[in-house]
Amino acid sequence: MKEIVLSNRKNGLLVLIVSILLYVLATLGVIFGALAFEGGARPVMMIVSLVYLCVGWIPWLGLKVLRPQEALVLTLFGKYLGTLKGDGFYFVNPFCMSVNPAAKTKLNQSGDVKSSDSPVASLVNGTLSINGGGSANNKLSLKIMTLNNARQKINDCLGNPVEIGIAVTWRIVDTAKAVFNVDNYKEFLSLQCDSALRNVVRLYPYDVAPNVDTTGDGMADDGSLRGSSEVVAGRIRDEIQRRVEEAGIEIVEARITYLAYAPEIAAVMLQRQQASAIIDARKMIVDGAVGMVEMALDRLKDNGVVELDEERKAAMVSNLLVVLCGNRDAQPVVNSGSLY
Repeated sequence: MKEIVLSNRKNGLLVLIVSILLYVLATLGVIFGALAFEGGARPVMMIVSLVYLCVGWIPWLGLKVLRPQEALVLTLFGKYLGTLKGDGFYFVNPFCMSVNPAAKTKLNQSGDVKSSDSPVASLVNGTLSINGGGSANNKLSLKIMTLNNARQKINDCLGNPVEIGIAVTWRIVDTAKAVFNVDNYKEFLSLQCDSALRNVVRLYPYDVAPNVDTTGDGMADDGSLRGSSEVVAGRIRDEIQRRVEEAGIEIVEARITYLAYAPEIAAVMLQRQQASAIIDARKMIVDGAVGMVEMALDRLKDNGVVELDEERKAAMVSNLLVVLCGNRDAQPVVNSGSLY
């Protein structure tokens, strides 16, 4: 299905003015025809005017008003006629029907057009047609919209369940494909977003893990959902774009909006992270303490403050490490006697 843009139909204002003038003339024709009929003349003018008053409203069904970044897909007796794009006052075949299978579909996204059954509300929303196929609900928005699907629970490459949510910004680039190639382009996009998210997330661990290949090159790497969010989001976007190409949709961007372990393992994983943090902190403390002990022994030796044998050095190192690596403040014992 190839999109056909109807760009030479912006003559709605002219048709509206002409039809109103014809209605005025038809009204005058009825009046003067009735007067002539009373005088005995043939009432041809009155009959023609009455007929026009009965059918003269039909051209109004072809009047369409579009705001910027809106489109209207038109069919004539089931055949695709073309698409109106761009702001303006259009006139098309009064028997054309506008098509939008996703008009009443409401998702957790921006850009959904609110439906209304009130003729006054339909006029305010930018249309003058009163037939069922020309309501404002059938307009397609060409703006960039954001889809925020519900969070999903997915197992990462290590089998750990994680909860993840994404926000996808998208827009329609081919109205004919969006309307005719899929049954409902909004539901189709939502389903493909969920499927692509699941396929990409299962390739990554939540956090960096050894011996895990996330790129598919056969080599272990440091890719993870938490540390490589930009790369993961890019792969999700490419995966969704590949799936929705036939629906005439362009995926502008995909971003991870929520990432956490599933509640059933969140507490255990938190303890694991805390243990890893404690080990890393202890390693840093021990490295610093050893350096300080070496510095103290070297300073004492260089300055000749006191001569220590190997046994006293070992006792001094032990005491310093206890003081520097302990969780509590040291309580020194003052030796007021001899050196030994």
